[in-house]
Amino acid sequence: MATVEDQETDELRIFRETWKKEVQGNKGLQQSQQASTESTAPLDQGSGISEVSAHHSGRLRYHSDALKVYTLAVRHEQAGELDEALRLYRQAFRMDSNVDRVYHLREQQAARALEAFALAETSVGQHVEKRKAVSIDPEFNDGLPGVALTKPYSSAFHHPERHISGLLAHIVADFPVPLSFEPEDEKTPSCLQRLPDELVIHILCYLGTTTIERFACVSRKARVITLDTTIWRSLVETIYKPPQIPPDEVLDDIVDNYSSDYRRVYIERPRVRLDGVYIAVCHYIRHGLSENAWVNISHLITYHRYLRFYPNGQVISLLANEEHEPQHVISVLKPTLRMKGFYIGTWKLTGTTVHISNLIDPSDPNARYSFRMTLTLRSRPLGRWNKLEFDEYESINLEDGEATPLALKNERPFWFSKVRSYSNRSRVE
Repeated sequence: MATVEDQETDELRIFRETWKKEVQGNKGLQQSQQASTESTAPLDQGSGISEVSAHHSGRLRYHSDALKVYTLAVRHEQAGELDEALRLYRQAFRMDSNVDRVYHLREQQAARALEAFALAETSVGQHVEKRKAVSIDPEFNDGLPGVALTKPYSSAFHHPERHISGLLAHIVADFPVPLSFEPEDEKTPSCLQRLPDELVIHILCYLGTTTIERFACVSRKARVITLDTTIWRSLVETIYKPPQIPPDEVLDDIVDNYSSDYRRVYIERPRVRLDGVYIAVCHYIRHGLSENAWVNISHLITYHRYLRFYPNGQVISLLANEEHEPQHVISVLKPTLRMKGFYIGTWKLTGTTVHISNLIDPSDPNARYSFRMTLTLRSRPLGRWNKLEFDEYESINLEDGEATPLALKNERPFWFSKVRSYSNRSRVE
């Protein structure tokens, strides 16, 4: 159901269109009368040039005054003062019937100038202060919303370290400037708007990526702030080092391949998740015994495989039957665990391939075999990197190094579960 304010806005829009048609009709009649008068009047070449020049100068001033009145009317309309806005719109259209076109053209030019200014500052790597001088036609500068000779800008939006590429760059480029946090209730102030952007960025650096992206969904300004390089650079530099990348690969070269967009590196570059456990739920059917020849008994056996990766290249693997529930296993899934089916090995990531080797039972000092896994890392959806699929599973004879492939008939993919804390009551997401 439309509100009173929406109805008044529609009424105001209809009035604008009607008034424009009326003014344009009167203007056409005046031009035809003026043309007939000029055709019969004698032309004085000496005074004609000065009269034409004065006429154009007067028209420019007239257009400028009309633009200022129209701009003032827009501000009153935005403030909800519709009566005053209607009066000023009438006055502006009397002065110039095309004033609305001039107004919107100036806004577009101003937005393009501000965007070019921001790109220029970013390219030279200079720090942009909160207040910058922007020269945009001083004659029309007065009264244009969003354009001023001295205008505050969000440091996050013009952050010299902010690099955005891909589809998101095109979306952000269409955002209006300047951006602000608007309260849900217009009558109440926005506390978040009072915080400097630098402080908001500093706070976001202490949060997880899921929380950061949820905050980005709040508003356009929140989206822009969360794109600050400071937030994503620290994440990338912490994660993307051996064994996440080959030892001979340089992080700077990786970032350059993604147009220096650290957020894209974090989302698109494969990485093994270290903040939780990869779990595979596997099943197989075992036939049972029956006293009745006409009855076949089958048992559905469920077991779990666990993989937990560490940043130092260590990995722990556990094969547990259905007697051990995941919520109980995860709380004790540490290198100090000792139980049947528990192994400790090493891992490394090459592209999307995870190589796990030297899986040995730490409780058996005389172990004769170790195990080796090769898995493919996938992401569902993009950026999660939450799925591991078995490619190969082999046992290695430690005496002669002979590898024997193991059947993967009942194995299922590993799916990642985030663990907030490894305690007696582990919190799994």
